[in-house]
Amino acid sequence: MKEKINVLIFPAGSENGLNIYDSLKYNLHFNVFGASGKVDHCELIYPIDRLYIDDLYITNDNFIPKFNKIIKKFSIDFIIPTHDTIATFLLENSNKINAKLICSAYETAKIAENKELTYEILKDMYFYPKVFLNSSEVTKYPVFLKPFIGAGGKGTFIAYNKQELDDIMKKKTNLLISEYLPGVEYTVDCFTNRYGELLFVGPRTRERITIGITFRSERAENNEEFEKIANEINSRFNLRGAWFFQVKEDEQGKLKFMEFSVRQSGTMAFYRQLGVNFAALALFDAMGYDVKIMFNDYKLTLDRSLKNSYKFDYDYDKLYIDYDDTLIVNGKINTTLMKVVYQSINANKKIVLLTKHPYVLEESFKKYRINKDIFDEIIVISPDRKKAEYIDKKRAVFIDNYFPERLSVKEICNIPVFDVDAVECLIDSSAL
Repeated sequence: MKEKINVLIFPAGSENGLNIYDSLKYNLHFNVFGASGKVDHCELIYPIDRLYIDDLYITNDNFIPKFNKIIKKFSIDFIIPTHDTIATFLLENSNKINAKLICSAYETAKIAENKELTYEILKDMYFYPKVFLNSSEVTKYPVFLKPFIGAGGKGTFIAYNKQELDDIMKKKTNLLISEYLPGVEYTVDCFTNRYGELLFVGPRTRERITIGITFRSERAENNEEFEKIANEINSRFNLRGAWFFQVKEDEQGKLKFMEFSVRQSGTMAFYRQLGVNFAALALFDAMGYDVKIMFNDYKLTLDRSLKNSYKFDYDYDKLYIDYDDTLIVNGKINTTLMKVVYQSINANKKIVLLTKHPYVLEESFKKYRINKDIFDEIIVISPDRKKAEYIDKKRAVFIDNYFPERLSVKEICNIPVFDVDAVECLIDSSAL
């Protein structure tokens, strides 16, 4: 193995792409790069020298030569595709792409992308839901309609009677009509090695779904039935690396198949917290290593919300911070601010503690296990003095919970000032 392997995530800004980046960014064996066809969240989390954003759409005539230029620029060894259609396209043109793809075989990707092709392969399986070729075949409503090609619940419909079904089919084409499944929905994260052996089957609930993404998930019980379906799928297709499928309970509580995909899912981070790093496993498997699954068999709940990342357009060399009710809040260390402090240290910025702490500061440091050496300078002033008098006005930032102090610094020094609730914008999401 060479010193480090260069990996490109494309598209980098998708939800699963962001999760893959988190899976690999601390790994000592990989340098992680991103590419995207548009400006999105990846701009804020990738180091600027490891990200390429341009008109990278597979429908463009010049996509492949442009993509190969990126591969050459970053000396890419492996590509992890994060979108079904893009994965299928790259696999189909793999002989023209100058790096190895981390994905299953092309024929499998093509079938997984298209629900109609999937139906043709799996229609005889006990877990496949009833599918109707037209409205005259439907004997019970409601029915569920989904596009042959699509993901994330986009373009799906529920028809509650024949009239609704006929109206939908007149307006839309290429829809698969299937029985409606009213029960609990699950995603099952899987990993297959290069020998075709299914090494991991991880079912989890989809308790709250927004824009097709699972926002709350827990481990599912009764793993045996999920494993049975996973083994059937694994035996039917040429799968390799990370993949997943989705099932939902019918009226009798039996699991029925919905779809499968050869890419990593947007919530595979769930099982990563329990020891299963799908991205790293797939890479090592592609590199010819016999990988093993180390799984922490414990209960886990994932709940996500929209997370903010910021790009603060101000360069500073000095960070001035208050102590009481700023670095220490309600008798505890402000861990968000401490992250700003350590990121500033990593960026070679000067850290100045500017405080009116009324007691022995060293005793407080000892209580909270704070090493005084994290500060380049510690300035303790009397309560009657203004902190603005001690601040270098050039390329500095000031953080303090006390409004009159912030106002004074803003008016006298004319530098950015922040309360403790606003320091997140100083966190560089592209840094460790």
